Amino acid sequence: MSLVSLEAIRAAAQRIASIARRTPIIDVSASAERPLLLKCEAQQPGGAFKIRGATNMMMRLPADALTRGVVTYSSGNHGQAVALAASRLGAHAVIVMPTTAPAIKIAGVKRWAGEVILEGTTSADRLARAKAEAAARGLTMVPPFDHEWIIEGQGTCGLEILEQVADADVVVVPVGGGGLVSGVAAAIKLSRPSVLVIGVEPVGAAKMTASLAAGHPVTLAKTASIADGLMPVRPGDLTFEHVKAFVDKIVTVDDATIARAALWVFEEAKQVVEPSGAATVAAVLWPGADSPLADRTKKVVAILSGGNVAPETLAGLRERTA
Repeated sequence: MSLVSLEAIRAAAQRIASIARRTPIIDVSASAERPLLLKCEAQQPGGAFKIRGATNMMMRLPADALTRGVVTYSSGNHGQAVALAASRLGAHAVIVMPTTAPAIKIAGVKRWAGEVILEGTTSADRLARAKAEAAARGLTMVPPFDHEWIIEGQGTCGLEILEQVADADVVVVPVGGGGLVSGVAAAIKLSRPSVLVIGVEPVGAAKMTASLAAGHPVTLAKTASIADGLMPVRPGDLTFEHVKAFVDKIVTVDDATIARAALWVFEEAKQVVEPSGAATVAAVLWPGADSPLADRTKKVVAILSGGNVAPETLAGLRERTA
């Protein structure tokens, strides 16, 4: 498997510029009591970083593929991104989502005229249904993370961080299937190898941690976390290879700390983020003793990956911090 190149990520940045947004950086060092900046991907069209990869892949498809339509499987944010990009490109999008998908994410897909199919509770369930729909209807698959073009698109976030924070020491990235951390890490390490890249996943969905320990991608029996966007049971084959090549460390955080971080971001940074999007801040503010993030002198950029959270869910997080 070949890893994405810096040139391909730079080309993706040009390709997606008409749909994806260059998101801002917010300095919250005073509140964090350590050098900390937040990359606000929740401010993307569709409310998450996923628009980068989805747009890049769909703009690389031949015209006849867009005419037939696309399909994907997603817990929510990638589905919204595919539906949004498809609407901008004049294509029909079918989104296979879990039966447990938050209503706000289902509504987001439908807002962009995406066709929603609810199937199972795991990424494996969704993948099987998406493959069946693709075969039956002649649709092109736009996978959520394990594809070269998706990784290239997500890597554009890393390019922006390097341009916006020239003296960054560490970049912290949430880990679901691994598309974002793969692209960001590739962009950073191929541009400025001295910058540390730290991935963060929930304790209850530590598929990349388990895979690195095993030396190959492994499938967890189940995952459980309030961070619904970080719950694939298995990393991608290609994303696993990128993490091995470019990521310095994967750390885990528990749900109570993630909830605490989401509330902290809301109260201190005035940013609305979903639990998945706050996992990075949890790892930075309350690091384990053996975490590279325990060094509070380093200038850290934490990616807030998404903000598609219902108000009642955000309000209920305080009960989860105990």
